[in-house]
Amino acid sequence: MNKSNFKWSNVYIVLMFVILYAPIFYLMFYSFNEGGDMTGFTGFTWEHYQTLFEDTRLITFIVNTFIVALLSALLATIIGTFGAIAIYYTRQKGRRQTILNLNNILMVTPDVMMGASFLILFSVLVPIQLGFASVLLAHVAFSIPIVVLMVLPRLYEMNPTMITAAQDLGASHSQILSRVILPSISSGILSGFFMAFTYSLDDFAVTFFVTGNGFSTLSVEVYSRARTGVSLEINALSTLMFLLALLLVSGYYSLQVSEQRRKAKLQKRHKAVLDV
Repeated sequence: MNKSNFKWSNVYIVLMFVILYAPIFYLMFYSFNEGGDMTGFTGFTWEHYQTLFEDTRLITFIVNTFIVALLSALLATIIGTFGAIAIYYTRQKGRRQTILNLNNILMVTPDVMMGASFLILFSVLVPIQLGFASVLLAHVAFSIPIVVLMVLPRLYEMNPTMITAAQDLGASHSQILSRVILPSISSGILSGFFMAFTYSLDDFAVTFFVTGNGFSTLSVEVYSRARTGVSLEINALSTLMFLLALLLVSGYYSLQVSEQRRKAKLQKRHKAVLDV
């Protein structure tokens, strides 16, 4: 009975991955189509990739996208990390839970609603010319809750006796933060940065509302071009973005594995010391 259930579960998992990845591989396959459309494969060519790298307008939007993603992820990671620490040290349980609920609401709020809210903010309440600054601020704002949710569990996993020991040894608040707290939650900070980076990289709805003044990102440009028909140049771009995402996920997984191994070694050493 168990074997039968196990086999059916494997079939289900394989079927789900096929449904999810088949359209992606179909798109990637036709990025090499010499025919110029997705109705039939007539031959292999690198022409669409060459056209992609010769498209200076699209390259500009790609650079814009990565600049916004890197800067917003960095700023959101800094703000979100200190925000998570502040929540962790909030003594009143009711206040802490209220802050967490407000943070979680931002996670589930529809992107269209957030985009419209930012548009009102930058147009009426705090007038800012729509462009790079408005897109960057919006991306930082919706990335902060993600970082908080990634960092906060690491804080609760942290050994509080380490902080007590540092205080007993006369360490200042800045020394405790830099030498005890931040190293203990480094994996959560890194996870928050990666999540914020990927969220910013593929965001469309929020960016669509707050972009302007000749500044745009890749998702908005691809949407504009798709309205007139998807060219195989977009297939080539999507293929490269998929490979980049695969590389980022692999790097993140490698970091997580190395962190787990490091923690396992520390636990073994701690156990050995206790046994002695």
